[in-house]
Amino acid sequence: MTDLSMSAHVRGTLPTRRLVAAGIIRRSPGRTLTVRITEAGVTGVLRKGARR
Repeated sequence: MTDLSMSAHVRGTLPTRRLVAAGIIRRSPGRTLTVRITEAGVTGVLRKGARR
């Protein structure tokens, strides 16, 4: 959707945005799942969690 509140000149000069990296960390009893997404691909690690 185009933001019409800006002039056409300003809209045309905005830099393009791209994904650099994203990630997820999910903790459940006894486990930690870490997933990292970059331009190079997706990696994931599942570890046994320490007792807290």
